[in-house]
Amino acid sequence: MPVTSVEKDLDQLTITIVADFPAPLRRLWDAYTDPRQIERFWGPPTYPAKFFRHDAHAGGRSVYSMTGPEGDVHYGCWDWTAADAPRSFAVIDQFADETGVPNTDLPATRMDFAFEETSGGSRLTTTSYFDSVEQMQQLLEMGMLEGTREAMAQIDQVLADLAAFAADHAAQAEILTDTQVRVARVIRGSVDQVWRAHNDADLMKRWLLGPDGWSMPVCEIATAVGDTYRYEWQRDGGDERFGFTGELLESAAPHRAVTTEAMIGMDFPATLNEMTLTEVEGGTLLSLVITYANAEQRDAVLATGMTDGMETSYQRLEGLLQPARA
Repeated sequence: MPVTSVEKDLDQLTITIVADFPAPLRRLWDAYTDPRQIERFWGPPTYPAKFFRHDAHAGGRSVYSMTGPEGDVHYGCWDWTAADAPRSFAVIDQFADETGVPNTDLPATRMDFAFEETSGGSRLTTTSYFDSVEQMQQLLEMGMLEGTREAMAQIDQVLADLAAFAADHAAQAEILTDTQVRVARVIRGSVDQVWRAHNDADLMKRWLLGPDGWSMPVCEIATAVGDTYRYEWQRDGGDERFGFTGELLESAAPHRAVTTEAMIGMDFPATLNEMTLTEVEGGTLLSLVITYANAEQRDAVLATGMTDGMETSYQRLEGLLQPARA
């Protein structure tokens, strides 16, 4: 059992939980900042979590759900107030609706996460701050401590599963909901490098090509929120051509960009694409959450081999970044 102590301080209105793990500090940090990993333990076993957004930087947000044994779904969100990798981060944890909008009728909790090395591995100290004794008691009665203990009991297994999150793992698509898919891939390169590779037209023409045999004659970048972009590809030696266009809705360099995406000349509904870049051991975790109009559109796109094409492009990108890192 990772939890080694729990201390309630009624004077300071805090609950402090200390947990020790037989894993390196960086490995523990990545488990909390990688959405693929934290959702394996953030919820208790009977209320597994899904993270639809997870920005591991100050000013970022996280949105997650926990689904109960009867199919009941509960949503929460974090507002990130500080982050100092791999030592600490702080968030405001709130109940929310399915869109991530906080529920102000229920109490919010400030949570500080402090990571440190130990002789046996690493330690996490989580301190929750409350506005009143009544608020603290309300959350305790809702099962906060029991849920936290059950959730943390799952972390050891996640920490031991090195292969699933290694930097040499190919891009994978995971279905989050009937309309959402998350594609994740660790790219060997810094966050700044990967961000630039998505915002420099000359670079994009060299790697964002999918399978061999295609070129990218049109690469018009959206540089500011509200701008539109246009990408077109053409088969080498032929007339076959396709492309995408859309609008840049959000940009928080070098961590997050949100765009719409529609196929040029087709009537398919536009998707919403949310890209998040997170520093992890071995490089940068690129997490792309794609929201489709419906499950049919989602399945049709996945059936095209989209993920394989993305993996080919990411391999090509790594080949461009490796000399820069040498």
